[in-house]
Amino acid sequence: MRFQSLAEWLDWQQASHPRAIDLGLARVAEVYRRLALARPPVVLTIGGTNGKGSVAAMLEAVLAAADFETGLFTSPHLLRYNERIRIRGRPIADAMLLEAFARIDDARGEISLTFFEWNALAALTCFGWERVEVAILEVGLGGRLDAVNVIDADVAAVVSVGFDHQEWLGHTLDRIGAEKAGIFRSARPAVFGARSVPAGLARVADDCGARLRRLGIDFDFVERPDGWDYVGLGSRRRELPLPALAGVPQLGNAATALAMLEAAEPTLFVPDHAVRAGLARVQLAGRFQQLRARGADWILDVAHNPDAAHALAASLAARPAVGRTLAVCGILADKDIAGIVAALAPQVDEWIIVAPDSPRAPDASVLRAQIAAQVGPTPVGLAGSVADGCARAAAQPRAGDRILVCGSFHTVGPALEWLGCEA
Repeated sequence: MRFQSLAEWLDWQQASHPRAIDLGLARVAEVYRRLALARPPVVLTIGGTNGKGSVAAMLEAVLAAADFETGLFTSPHLLRYNERIRIRGRPIADAMLLEAFARIDDARGEISLTFFEWNALAALTCFGWERVEVAILEVGLGGRLDAVNVIDADVAAVVSVGFDHQEWLGHTLDRIGAEKAGIFRSARPAVFGARSVPAGLARVADDCGARLRRLGIDFDFVERPDGWDYVGLGSRRRELPLPALAGVPQLGNAATALAMLEAAEPTLFVPDHAVRAGLARVQLAGRFQQLRARGADWILDVAHNPDAAHALAASLAARPAVGRTLAVCGILADKDIAGIVAALAPQVDEWIIVAPDSPRAPDASVLRAQIAAQVGPTPVGLAGSVADGCARAAAQPRAGDRILVCGSFHTVGPALEWLGCEA
């Protein structure tokens, strides 16, 4: 198979496998073996229901400040597919992606791959070619059977465990935690970034012989008026700046990132000045992203499950608006819509319902009716597309109002495009 453009490759990859989600390592492991790629010297793998993108971004920023050559693999993207693979802090170029896809196509033979498996293999291929020193791999779904688990992590972290993708991962936190803990490895550090550890995750770590490090027990953070301290197993980093990523969960995420780096010592040595520089300049679109555009104040957050929505609501409450909060909201049909809305409702003064840019999106009028029934007298308007919803919101704010865009990557991405911003 040969295509001349990235768009042609991506269209074909999305349609070529019988199922969009087909968890399992057999296919991707065999193709990975055939590719015979050079393994990066250090592999940091990050899973979790929420927070993994933030931890990955912080690791990339801090390691870059320490002059390490990094490769970052994340998903999904907001504006361009190339965002998913970054080398030395820059999105992958089309030409390298085309070369990687051709190489994978030659190696796979008769093996059919999912869209995400193509994506993961392309990242690992490019990291091998570029000889990155540290590969930072974000799990796409779950952990045990996710494509990035084809390569053993030197340090693995599960940032949080909550309810999402239950049809694939299970209907209890213990079961979901056990699936996510599948990225842990025997005798290697395993970091957990929340204070309540699901029994299933702890059991998997114990059974496989991973060295589990837990927030609040083995490492922690101490917030100060002008910054914070990281307290680790054998180290303490004092007077750190608050992460440039805003939002209530970000200190816990930053502590998780530093716990991973501490666990990787002495292979990775990151001085305090690099930690400070990386935390001060880390960027990640769509995570309590605040900006001023088109005459209004905007907050964009991809929160797409109840736990993420509760964190978003806490962040909004910690920074109350002088006026109203207008929410441009689009949620996929397979998400816990009621749970997300219940978490955000106390912080929203008016809703504008849109259809996310995804085949999994519900009809906007159906979503509007569902939300209107839940939020009572709070106004709930309807706008077909995300761009229409943003335009409607931008036309009505008064002094002191703010506009929140939330509910999905497929809502925030088109909003960033409409606002003329980069991801």
